[in-house]
Amino acid sequence: MNPELPPVAPDVAASAVEGLTTRLRKKLDAAIESYAALPVVTDGTVRRVRCGEDAEVVLTPGPSGSVTDAGQVVCGCLLAPRCLHRAAVLGACPLADTEAEAEADGESGSAPPGSDTVPGSATTGTAAAAEAALGSAATTVTAAEAALGSSAASSVPAPPSTDAPAVSGARPAVAGSPTAETVTESEKAVPLTAAQRAAASQLWSAAAALLAAGVPAAGAVPQAELLRAAHTARLAGLHRAEAAALRVVRGLRGARARHDGHRLADLVAQIRELLLTTALLGAAVPEPALIGTARRAYRPGGSLRVHGVCREPVISATGYGGVVTHVVSEDGRWFSVADVKPGGPARAQGAATATVALGSGNLDHAQLSRGGLLVSGATVSSDGRLGSGKGVRATPLTGVSWTSGPLAALFARPLTEVVAERLTVAPDADPERAERTVRELIGCDLVLLGAVGDHLIARELPRGRPDTEGVVLRLAPAGEHPALAHTANFRRLASRPGLRLRVVGRLDPDRAATLRPLAVAPLPGTEATLRLPEEWRGHADLGYDRLEGRHFPPADALSGTTEAPVDGVGGEAGDPLAQAPLWRLRQRVEVAVSGGRRAVAQPARDGDPRGDGAALRRGGFPTAADLATGLAAEADRRTRDVFGRTGEADPDRYARAWLAAAVYLAGVERALVRATWQPGAAAS
Repeated sequence: MNPELPPVAPDVAASAVEGLTTRLRKKLDAAIESYAALPVVTDGTVRRVRCGEDAEVVLTPGPSGSVTDAGQVVCGCLLAPRCLHRAAVLGACPLADTEAEAEADGESGSAPPGSDTVPGSATTGTAAAAEAALGSAATTVTAAEAALGSSAASSVPAPPSTDAPAVSGARPAVAGSPTAETVTESEKAVPLTAAQRAAASQLWSAAAALLAAGVPAAGAVPQAELLRAAHTARLAGLHRAEAAALRVVRGLRGARARHDGHRLADLVAQIRELLLTTALLGAAVPEPALIGTARRAYRPGGSLRVHGVCREPVISATGYGGVVTHVVSEDGRWFSVADVKPGGPARAQGAATATVALGSGNLDHAQLSRGGLLVSGATVSSDGRLGSGKGVRATPLTGVSWTSGPLAALFARPLTEVVAERLTVAPDADPERAERTVRELIGCDLVLLGAVGDHLIARELPRGRPDTEGVVLRLAPAGEHPALAHTANFRRLASRPGLRLRVVGRLDPDRAATLRPLAVAPLPGTEATLRLPEEWRGHADLGYDRLEGRHFPPADALSGTTEAPVDGVGGEAGDPLAQAPLWRLRQRVEVAVSGGRRAVAQPARDGDPRGDGAALRRGGFPTAADLATGLAAEADRRTRDVFGRTGEADPDRYARAWLAAAVYLAGVERALVRATWQPGAAAS
């Protein structure tokens, strides 16, 4: 992908590939890699790429900044428009965010795309702490085994069928979804239309084929088939499935290009979500959450008095950059004001002091994060973003410190209670709801114990409960891009063990007791804390404000304040996710994505030489052992005709076996993560 090229709509990219001959399709992947490295000539909004002596591809984006029509891409060669140059240049373009385009036509304030930062590594600790963590998790894991256990494979619905009649009966059992008695009239499920069933079936087939191929074989042609299926799903109104398919394509491109921000675990989760969504769409009358929405709707929010908490820089893998300022209302509800547009890291830095597009426009994001707003006629999206429509009026307010008002309430509850509430939502029940729940910030008071690698180890200081033992947790940088200040600030904090802080950050739901801080403030009532300048109004945004030596207390103020040594803290000893034999199933699920079906089939042919199944059973995970064995057997399954010749493998059966293992794995890992947030279950 070349970030200098404009984003392209999925259907335009898919159509260009479909127009190629079989001979040209074989050359497409190499051509994309070659053309992505070519210089891009910019002439206003027009982009030109010289692909040879007689070929130049000209891209003319529309008003949204994206290529949304095939006529906006022209090649000068004789084979155009069915030429390799045009298809390869489009393949090197980022995929357009269809939701952002929809929002550009409506309420202002686009949603920030996914961050391009690399999440931290697994948390660490001592072997004794690991045993304690695993012991405290035993009940939880047993419950997870019972819920997801021996029926895990059979609980995965069959792939959608275009011949299936519309069902008007019971809806699929999706964990975390509301029951029929609690669903309002507007939220009641309705049968799928014939077009929707066909679109879901097409998406399932394309996703199953990609899964069987694996990352090495999932080139431009299989990706184009999934993009075409995603476009069909969009036309049919299956917006959640379409969004899941686009995330899979972006993840595949990042994996094949070996981008720094790529994580195999993220790609596994994206494929799992796509397969599960399409399977549930075809199983019965779907929940409204499975259908999704075309765009983020803004609803009237009345009058709001909000107080700034912190700024968060955004650098997207799709070439977007900007800032999101988090604010909280008088009654403790979280809102945000976003300014995210194409531009990448440079724009993320510049947006830190950009004017807030809300109300009178005389306040920037730096002032809002340390001040407040009185908003009348507010419009609010489903995930808490404040819109800037014509009827919105906003008046700046004086900021409130983190020690009073609604901001002080953020630090009143222990982490154990707050995290337990956030991790109750199943990761695949409703991705939008799960993401919204996890992304909502939490606050806590901490004492730094030391550092392990580029992470910090800290202990919670329970407020008002001096005799209560706090959770030991890991602080991981919220961003690692060199243009941001996260890494430099972590280095400064790592050199001050014993420092006491008030922290606001975001829970990492996939790692044992891990918090990603966005801002820090001095802890009241102690000398062993920060000394921030007056213009910072009591807190530092770790992505923008750079901590210096003068902001820290003298060394003698920190002496004797460290509550626990961190000598020997390292490796994976305190992480139940890493220590439990469950990693054997996780590895098999990930190998299926990174290597394809053939890589998974090898253990079945060799008779499980590593003894994964026996190790999982000894560790108390019999369901995981059954799923791992079943996945390998299904990967190696081949049909034969009447002459004994080997036929094509069934991608549907293999996809169902993989999906059962992936869904089970996500549920049990979430249970283990919850257990690490208990006092005494060390995450360090």
